[in-house]
Amino acid sequence: MNDSKQAINDRCAGTFLGLAIGDALGAAVEFQPPGSFEPVVDYRGDGPHGLNPGEWTDDTSMALALADSLASVHWNLEDQADRYLDWMNGGKYSVNGVCFDIGHTTSSALMRFEQFRNPRTSGPTDDRLSGNGSIMRLAPIPIYFLNLFPESIERLSVYAAESSLPTHASPKCLSACQYMSLILCGLMSGHDRDAVLAPDWPPLTELQRVAPLDTAIEEVAAGSFRSKSPPEIIGSGYVVQSLEAALWAFHDASDFREAVLRAVNLGYDTDTTGAVCGQFAGAYWGREGIPASLLKDLAKREVIEEAIVRLLAQDGSVRG
Repeated sequence: MNDSKQAINDRCAGTFLGLAIGDALGAAVEFQPPGSFEPVVDYRGDGPHGLNPGEWTDDTSMALALADSLASVHWNLEDQADRYLDWMNGGKYSVNGVCFDIGHTTSSALMRFEQFRNPRTSGPTDDRLSGNGSIMRLAPIPIYFLNLFPESIERLSVYAAESSLPTHASPKCLSACQYMSLILCGLMSGHDRDAVLAPDWPPLTELQRVAPLDTAIEEVAAGSFRSKSPPEIIGSGYVVQSLEAALWAFHDASDFREAVLRAVNLGYDTDTTGAVCGQFAGAYWGREGIPASLLKDLAKREVIEEAIVRLLAQDGSVRG
């Protein structure tokens, strides 16, 4: 386990950059069924949003809004939701100054927040609305609260779940954020990939004790991603399938590029499957493990780098 401060910071940076890179790789083929497009091997332009190669979508925009909130005011769900509104209504945090890609569940929840001003009740609890909109933006949470791992898993799980509430409040979404935050903390801390993804990993056992996971997320944590292959593995917008697909692409990949391209080429919700897998891959291989060309050609990389620096300058375990 490589747990020097420098190595940990490199993996934290990789987590956020991996999110944006996976998002940008998938942006041009979003909504397309698997096999209906030329396999993605690098950034490409156009697609449903008419983006340039290397430009990213709502996944990265919302992650930047969340990171800005954490670095500015620490833990405040109302502030987080306000920054999401700044993005939805005014294009702040967007790659091109416009909110051009937003899920229906997210937009409806943010409109409820705008009307009633309660971020804890704005996200729907309906199981049928268990989308992947809160795991796609998650990276700032485990980065900011990494010092809570592994001694304060219960506190970490609370923040992870609460981060989902403004837009996605179903039990599946809350559990997905809790499980994913734990896995990312383990990987960023330098733990072995196979150990972290094992169903008997001690921190996971502790999470299950203090915050039992939804049964569908528990099945993913038990290793469903290892026993399935496409077309059973589906890169959909459903949070359970999205998490499972990202872990399938990541768990036995030989490097960062292979992981995120496997995720994106599953089709359908390609930007988010890429963003979720990119977080896992970036947390494991770190910034140093990301191909130089993917870093160089990532749009507005300096904005993401600045957000990472601000998050790393904080100490969520104290301020949380």
